[in-house]
Amino acid sequence: MAAEATPRINARYLEQFTNSTVRILGRVTSLRGESATIDASGSIQLHLNRDAHLTPNNAVEIIGKVQPDLSVKVFQAMDFGSNMDFNAVEAVVDATHRYKEIFYSAD
Repeated sequence: MAAEATPRINARYLEQFTNSTVRILGRVTSLRGESATIDASGSIQLHLNRDAHLTPNNAVEIIGKVQPDLSVKVFQAMDFGSNMDFNAVEAVVDATHRYKEIFYSAD
């Protein structure tokens, strides 16, 4: 069985990946109970699971499913600390979609 592709996206691509599992790297801007907001070239609302331990202003990589309301249900979250080059992150996201045939199926 092949593993499900998890393309890297940011806020600009949410609508294109509704009901899909994706990876998003962004900065935590707010935490409220079981929800959070990150900035990934735009604001994204997250629905956290119990294992997600986010730190305000840190970078976080999310693996989750884009919901119909364009929020993301988090399956896994990994804290990447406070020293992240978000210009490099944007370059990777852009390359992912420019050369999508390498990274994911555009069905």
